[in-house]
Amino acid sequence: MQQYVDLSHGHMEFLIRALDGELTETAASGLPTLPMTADPQLVQEAIEFLRGTSLPIEPRKRWPSGGMPLYELKGNIPEEHLAQPGKALCMWGDAGWGRLVQHGKYVDGRFSDELVKACAQLVRVWDPQPAPAWVTCIPSLRHPQLVPDFAQRLAFELGLLFRAAIVKTQTRPEQKTMANSTQQARNVDGSLDLTNKPLLAGSVLLVDDMVDSGWTLTVASWLLRAHGSGEVWPLALALTGN
Repeated sequence: MQQYVDLSHGHMEFLIRALDGELTETAASGLPTLPMTADPQLVQEAIEFLRGTSLPIEPRKRWPSGGMPLYELKGNIPEEHLAQPGKALCMWGDAGWGRLVQHGKYVDGRFSDELVKACAQLVRVWDPQPAPAWVTCIPSLRHPQLVPDFAQRLAFELGLLFRAAIVKTQTRPEQKTMANSTQQARNVDGSLDLTNKPLLAGSVLLVDDMVDSGWTLTVASWLLRAHGSGEVWPLALALTGN
């Protein structure tokens, strides 16, 4: 297989010989040779298409089997404590915004202003109702400034107030290291709380950088709604595809 991959030409001849065929029994194809490079204009059009789309974040409506022991939650999530359907800007690592998200998280340590403007435009086109009156975000003990910095700049771009309403109380393994959804839920159980500051009035845009299982957004939305917030609209930079 590696020999085939390394070929610069003669792929069909290689396959015929590998299958003990006779080269004299085959005829050359009349099809034109496939190009080795893509048309730059088509590449740019594809990138613009990807950057002009968004992806849905469906809210979880039931706690996992066995519940969330530390929060003492189980069964269906009451409708008044549910997140609303959310949006993600891209898939992690895709050719639209995904690579810029990766670079911001692991190289620059800061998400670019271009991503701020892209998310602001996403929210304007999305136009969730009732419209968010303020912005908060999912905190991280590993990258304490990354998402709050992005969320504050996004709030400014949208003309909304920002308040850091949620705190991370314990460092847990990353969600992507968990084997299944139940483990991911338990990994969040008891790890989030609210600050002592009163919540702002009205619906809230809940910002995170990546969505793996959706349990972090589910718990954060439950906390906000159970303590008197308006509708919670999740917004993430990227879905991981897990």
